[in-house]
Amino acid sequence: MKVKVVSKDSPRLLDRMRAEIRLRHYSIRTEEAYVDWARRFILFHGKRHPAEMGAEEVRDFLSHLASERNVSASTQSQARSALLFLYKEVLGIELPWLDEVVNAKKGKRLPVVLTQAEVRRLLNGTSGTSGLIVALLYGTGMRLLEGLRLRVKDIEFTRREIIVREGKGNKDRVTVLPENLILPLQRHLEKVKALHEKDLEAGFGEVYLPDALAVKYPNAARSWGWQYVFPSSVRSLDPRSGWERRHHVHDTSVQRAVREAAKLANIAKPVTPHVLRHSFATHLLQAGYDIRTVQELLGHKDVSTTMIYTHVLNKGGRGVVSPLDV
Repeated sequence: MKVKVVSKDSPRLLDRMRAEIRLRHYSIRTEEAYVDWARRFILFHGKRHPAEMGAEEVRDFLSHLASERNVSASTQSQARSALLFLYKEVLGIELPWLDEVVNAKKGKRLPVVLTQAEVRRLLNGTSGTSGLIVALLYGTGMRLLEGLRLRVKDIEFTRREIIVREGKGNKDRVTVLPENLILPLQRHLEKVKALHEKDLEAGFGEVYLPDALAVKYPNAARSWGWQYVFPSSVRSLDPRSGWERRHHVHDTSVQRAVREAAKLANIAKPVTPHVLRHSFATHLLQAGYDIRTVQELLGHKDVSTTMIYTHVLNKGGRGVVSPLDV
């Protein structure tokens, strides 16, 4: 077991963890989640320093999450990744494979899907920028953050395409731009451009650029093409750099808009922005598009992931008709 020697004058552990995460260009959300899990782990063991603990304490904490807290498998997996990062990258300690961890059960769940009539009622209950975002999520199959992080340069009006950058798994893909959203998006971008020009006049106008692009292209952060399609109405301080920038619309505002629209539309199903992605895929299959096309539009690595929507259709690739209906 290799242990990194740390002096008493070293930065605090969580600050060192943040520094290591930023060095690897992880997202701000990953940083917040990993640091939070490290903090919970320390508090769970009575504020003992992780360097004084090891695989046994990690096993106890992860097993506690599954057996006592009843967290989901994905939540436990995130906690495991955070702690392995803490030990390997920050403390320089290689933990043995954690075979004795009680794993949270990963159940198989069918996604919630709206009917086309329910989607229309939902869209009618939204308006303004939130309404445009909701319509775009349903019309393209994008995940919520993929839509919010969309840049002006990645909308191809002529070819009716949207390029989704750094999607899940850090993959780029191309999805369809609905024809019914071309004019609303163009009118929206006119307002966004006017707002950007005001920021430039006030000495601002820079936007966050991923990884080292800000160094490679020093003027790109102020260029029109790199601006967010859905910028926030206010500027805010970047938590990492401290620079005042205009970030994209916060995801909670869209989640709230969808929740309120679903209530207004009297939809009994639990509706979130991600339900629109499920509905997009199912409605394409209902329209007769082949599953490989839907897989590419969604950005699924394996077609088996996309196959779940055939179960939602209640066909399973066989077109089964109940004998009661014959």
